[in-house]
Amino acid sequence: MVPRSDVGGGGSSNASGVVEIDEDLHSRQLAVYGRETMRQLFASNVLISGLNGLGAEIAKNLALAGVKSVTLHDTGNVEMWDLSGNFFLSEDDIGKNRAVACVAKLQELNNAVLIYTLTEELTTEHLPKFQVVVFTDISLDKAFEFDDYCRNQQPPISFIKTEVRGLFGSVFCDFGPEFSVLDVDGEDARTGIIASISITTDNRTMVSCVDDERLDFQDGDLVVFSEVQGMTELNDGKPRTVMCAGPFSFCIEDTSNFGTYTKGGIVTQVKERKILKFKSLRDSIREPGNFPLSDCSKFTRPPLLHFAFIALDKFRKEFGRFPGVACGLDAQRFVEFTASINEATIDYKIEDELDENLLRLFASGSKAVLNPMATMFGGIVSQEAVKACSGKFHPLYRFFYFDSSESLPTHQLDPKDLKPLNSRYDAQISVFGSKLQKKLRDANVFVVGSGALGCEFLKNLALMGVSCSRKGKITITDDDVIEKSNLSRQFLFRDWNIGHPKSTVAATAASAINSCLHIDALQNRACLETEHVFHDAFWEILDVVINALDNVNARMYMDMRCLYFQKPLLESGTLGTKCNTQVVIPHLTENYGTSRDPPEKQAPMCTVHSFPHNIDHCLTWARSEFEGLLEKTPKEVNSFLSNPAQYAASMKKAGDAQARELLEHVCECLEKECCGTFDDCITWARLKFEDYFSNRVKQLTFTFPEDAATSMGAHFWCAPKRFPHPLEFSAADSSHIQFIMSASILRALSFGISIPDWAKDTDNLADAVSKVAVPEFKPKSGVKIETDVKAENISSASVDDAAVIEDLLSRLKACTKKLPPRFQMKPIQFEKDDDTNFHMDLIAGLANMRARNYGIQEVDKLKAKIIAGRIIPAIATSTAMATGLVCLELYKVLARGHPIEDYRNTFANLALPMLTTSEPLPPTVIKHGDMTWTVWDRWSIEGDITVAELLKWLSDKGLSAYSVSCGTSLLYNIMFTRHKDRLSKKIRDVAKEVAKVDIPEYRKHLDVVVACEDDNGKDVDIPLISIYFR
Repeated sequence: MVPRSDVGGGGSSNASGVVEIDEDLHSRQLAVYGRETMRQLFASNVLISGLNGLGAEIAKNLALAGVKSVTLHDTGNVEMWDLSGNFFLSEDDIGKNRAVACVAKLQELNNAVLIYTLTEELTTEHLPKFQVVVFTDISLDKAFEFDDYCRNQQPPISFIKTEVRGLFGSVFCDFGPEFSVLDVDGEDARTGIIASISITTDNRTMVSCVDDERLDFQDGDLVVFSEVQGMTELNDGKPRTVMCAGPFSFCIEDTSNFGTYTKGGIVTQVKERKILKFKSLRDSIREPGNFPLSDCSKFTRPPLLHFAFIALDKFRKEFGRFPGVACGLDAQRFVEFTASINEATIDYKIEDELDENLLRLFASGSKAVLNPMATMFGGIVSQEAVKACSGKFHPLYRFFYFDSSESLPTHQLDPKDLKPLNSRYDAQISVFGSKLQKKLRDANVFVVGSGALGCEFLKNLALMGVSCSRKGKITITDDDVIEKSNLSRQFLFRDWNIGHPKSTVAATAASAINSCLHIDALQNRACLETEHVFHDAFWEILDVVINALDNVNARMYMDMRCLYFQKPLLESGTLGTKCNTQVVIPHLTENYGTSRDPPEKQAPMCTVHSFPHNIDHCLTWARSEFEGLLEKTPKEVNSFLSNPAQYAASMKKAGDAQARELLEHVCECLEKECCGTFDDCITWARLKFEDYFSNRVKQLTFTFPEDAATSMGAHFWCAPKRFPHPLEFSAADSSHIQFIMSASILRALSFGISIPDWAKDTDNLADAVSKVAVPEFKPKSGVKIETDVKAENISSASVDDAAVIEDLLSRLKACTKKLPPRFQMKPIQFEKDDDTNFHMDLIAGLANMRARNYGIQEVDKLKAKIIAGRIIPAIATSTAMATGLVCLELYKVLARGHPIEDYRNTFANLALPMLTTSEPLPPTVIKHGDMTWTVWDRWSIEGDITVAELLKWLSDKGLSAYSVSCGTSLLYNIMFTRHKDRLSKKIRDVAKEVAKVDIPEYRKHLDVVVACEDDNGKDVDIPLISIYFR
């Protein structure tokens, strides 16, 4: 049925049998997994038994990941009940086999994955063909049989049992008696640049590293040393154990009998394999061990849920069905079953009284597979399947339990409200009731972003029935279009959608999941410039905002708007295997902008340009050079050629070092580096190689010899600086020829020169390069090279920039006479996701040659693309998990009335794996006199008041206002005597006059920010003030 050898998933074999990966499609996933893991996935066959909503989510994620094959097993037929959880199904599928009904839509997600079905009763004879088997709805007796069989195979078949029962879920993993984890966390091996090595009084060796980046070593970690001078015995490659680890230092064993340390050295963490010895399901049921705890407020919950899931199996075995919804008798039987199982337990017995109310809730909703829970657990379980296929990341060890019982409405549910209505939402109604279902249907929701998160959200909202009445509406906006690289995660898109707007395609796909969905798709970026689209009336009717964004600035803007209009915000984000969610409720929680990560640390300009010490520095420099040579300079050339007089005037007006530098680049491009033939481009590329990797290094080491000292007498080339060595060009070095190829082709494109067929032939190219005359270079004295880490620009002012600018402009004027009529260059904008355009070839070549200069480890093109292209690592599993968690919060937001204790912020890392949930923090309360307010408050004043009347209004509150602003403009400040004339003017008139505010007809108010102090002269941060003048 399923062969175990050929390649699928998204890869193909080349002539040598090595799996080639479509990097344009899988670049974001490759940034998480790497090539070897991807190749393992492409060779893996997975069985998913049980195509309820959870099974469908697992199948979706594994198809997107690119396993070789997915076999869907289900003996049951589609019912109306299934439509609230399985997005592959529609009303037309009712009565069909569940597995068969899912095949066509699952196949669309990835045509490279083989999809099979099994509709007969499953036996152990079906299992040997698979590396992983996943069961979403199986009895314990059958699970014992299958798990025992899987464990005894050689190699073992990884076994996963998972369930979603209402607001409760479980996962169990058994990957065999001995499973090897190749990479426990997926993080890069940490490295440090050694500053000093000394022997302590207790004969330990203290290794101190430069403090530009924390080491984050842990006691017990293994490290290896390289490039150590003096104490060369450390360079033997032997792993050594870290002791007494600190942020920038650590100890190793005694090295007092080694040579004396002089300088240099790199320390690198050694990542070890870890062997896990899984216990069988049969043994683990009796002795479950420690349960992972995701919520500290539910410390005793996992053991109870362990017994509850066993009790549910017993109930179904005895009665042949699930407990009835809101059936008191069934609930009581279920409680008794749970109690008897607990009593029969010896080592893991719960001594405290069982939470019978929770058990009754479990029993009542146990038949329902809720979409948010299925989405969340689908992310977890499919990641576990990836781990089983590849050994990448640490698996769940035995059991994991989770519940979101706090998502239920705060009031007691009426059993009549839980009765089925013969609708696609009956499963959800059986848990939450029809009253909440109506609130979901009538909700007005703003989804911002239609990428990976946005696609998942739309699918979830459609299945939950959100905005599925004419009263409700989802508005989704995204100004981006679909690219090939989106298809590995953004599952509502297909390859025929490439180039189309994300929001409209996603909205159409979501409507196909639920035809009742009322959705409006826009292609606007939500920002200051589109507030005429997302105006006051639009915001005022919203019930909730769901962010599906990928950058902090956009999140901050949406947070500001939600604060202003007092709207709940559901925030989430992913980074590789990590995800986080945050719920923001007006007046109840702090807002998103209250706590922010510190900005990413940027390397000093002088480090990037002259003193790199890691590959990131080299790639930053390489991308900067690419953009300067092929985009910025050609644009400047075109600006000059389009209107020489105007361009010259603007340069003269600027008259500074930056203007001079721009002109130097333009002049160089059109003068000595001007290309008319492809041979000229080859010459240019060869001379650039010499300039970058030989001449500049010779000049640097001439200015700062290896024994140079600083003005303080210290060694100049001390850590983290690395002393460079010039490269000698060799046509026999393939990396040198590849650099010439990519540089000359891109140079030709920028000059509009046709590229000959032989340009991509390395032998012909080597022959052409050998004919290039390379001038001899001699370093010069007096050359200034920036060494100040605080310098923001490497341009240095000349004695008379204005005179140099005049000379450059006259030279440019002469250049124009030699150019063809109407000549324009063709600027090349960096595009990382096209492997045929030579962009990444040139950037990787630039970076690796520079790395070779400085003795830095080189990288392949994929790693270069990830770093230089600033690719955000992304996989479908963490995205799914995040959106499932957010939608559990959506129930609470739309139900209204939940206390802060019911809401949850979360952080998860599927690689470890780890999930932590916490109660949101309340907003900070500011006090003044008998008044209190938070960031959520806004003061309103009715009337078309003057500036003086505003100051009086505040004075009556014991606040002395000294400054009034509108937007970025200062309307009034007590320090400026000329502002006294404004006191008698209407505030809106001052805003029109000074701030040039154009108040649209639909807006009835104007917002001002007022700076105040109290009677003691202490600043008081007051709320925004809205003046309603209409």
